[in-house]
Amino acid sequence: MNPLTADAVMVVHGPEVFDAGDVEWLIRLLSPREVLVAGVMARTAARESGLPVTCTDERPSVLLNALSSRAFLVNRGKTPESGRIFGEIIAGRLGSGQGLVHVESSSRTIYSWNRADDALAREIAEKTGFALASATSTGTPRDGTREIRGCIPGEAVFVNGIVIGTATDETVVLSSRNGTIRAVSGLEVKPHGFEKLLRRGLPDLNAAWCKSGMIRSAPPRPGGVRVSRAGRVAVIDHCGHTLYREIEDEGVCGVLAIGDDTTAVCGHICSHAGIPVFGVVDGDGDGIVEPGFAPGSVVVEVTCGRDDDLGREVAATRDLEASCWDEWVEETLRSLEGRVRVVVDRREG
Repeated sequence: MNPLTADAVMVVHGPEVFDAGDVEWLIRLLSPREVLVAGVMARTAARESGLPVTCTDERPSVLLNALSSRAFLVNRGKTPESGRIFGEIIAGRLGSGQGLVHVESSSRTIYSWNRADDALAREIAEKTGFALASATSTGTPRDGTREIRGCIPGEAVFVNGIVIGTATDETVVLSSRNGTIRAVSGLEVKPHGFEKLLRRGLPDLNAAWCKSGMIRSAPPRPGGVRVSRAGRVAVIDHCGHTLYREIEDEGVCGVLAIGDDTTAVCGHICSHAGIPVFGVVDGDGDGIVEPGFAPGSVVVEVTCGRDDDLGREVAATRDLEASCWDEWVEETLRSLEGRVRVVVDRREG
């Protein structure tokens, strides 16, 4: 009889499962029919790993809801408790009567959420040597309030890729009322964080992507350098998690990143892709990812004002079709003379 895992789809979340070697080990051990990757930084780590996986733009719950075949989720939380909480959230977002087999590497546990496929869960537990645990998720309340659990005080808190503040407790509580969002408890609000979030419209807190901590702890692995230095300059404004939609385009020769955290994320991802970044920052970064920049990258810090304003000015006044990336950078620096200082310079010579 064929093992159940050979007919199952493995859905992978987060970069840590690649960086720790979990995905490579599980593929070799379980031989899943297909491996689907969810998440921006997971995609970066997946590409660096060179493993035979399929990257997507979807969230784990969306992928799992769309699958008609056997499937299981693989995750490595920053702590065993945060990993369990993540599985509970995903299980609560699945269709009625649909359980979840959740492989949590941080605690070496196989969770069988909500009457999941117990035969598949048992087989994975036997092959991995992980403990098997039954668990129940009650779903996500839809009362305009959102709890972000499993936080470590002092770490950054995100909503839809925007840092909105710093956790002061293990649980951050947000509330959506009267067309805006406010912090109820557990959060030291970051100036302009909510402003940047609401600039793109009021998010549905129940469906929003919320997390805390670093989005990846491992440094990027440098890749090749794109041969073409001519083409379109993609603009990423305080929304680094949308970057892959831009850099998949072979016509992109570089990225204009606006904001400290956005610049860090873009530099990290583009480092492996070999795409240079021109970052505009003002020094209020949250250390959410290990830095790294491809050759040809430059980061400038504004000496007066905010990165938002200066970055949008560059996007509005500079031609975003560059005949030569290096010349575009030089001309942009000349246009900003006296208003910025260069803090990262990866140009040759």
